Amino acid sequence: MSSTMTLIGRLTGAPELRFSASGVAVAGFTVVTSRRVKDQNTGEWSDSDTTYWDCKAFKQLAENLVESLEKGMEVLVVGRAVQESWEDRQSGQKRSKIAVRVDSIGPSLRSATAKVTKTSSGQGRQQFEETRRQTSQEARQDPWGSDVPGTAPAAGAWGGGDEPPF
Repeated sequence: MSSTMTLIGRLTGAPELRFSASGVAVAGFTVVTSRRVKDQNTGEWSDSDTTYWDCKAFKQLAENLVESLEKGMEVLVVGRAVQESWEDRQSGQKRSKIAVRVDSIGPSLRSATAKVTKTSSGQGRQQFEETRRQTSQEARQDPWGSDVPGTAPAAGAWGGGDEPPF
């Protein structure tokens, strides 16, 4: 049995939403925490005890956080530490890590504001599917979005990856 833990840190990237084979929403993201310390000799501040936490949230919580939070935001995470184990596909060695199973998450209001909107069950998945359909339609309508008119851009093309098309 693990104890509840609270993290206050920043999202290192945008949370990623996926769905399990049974249709359960799963959001994966990383939170970086550190402690600010002042050097008594120089008077300068620096980060100390920096830790990166792999986090997972499930179901409606996963859908809501993906819709609400972005890279760089300061967040408060309440969850519990779990040990994840797997076998490395390449080497066949057993691996494990400590991750955070998220029970609750929200933006820190220390340096930001937030407007809370109550969602109905499954609303996040509906929004996700609608956004995906709209993106696909926009790509087909964009004459510069593809080499072949009427098709969506390939992965890695503008809008489909991290690098611009030039």
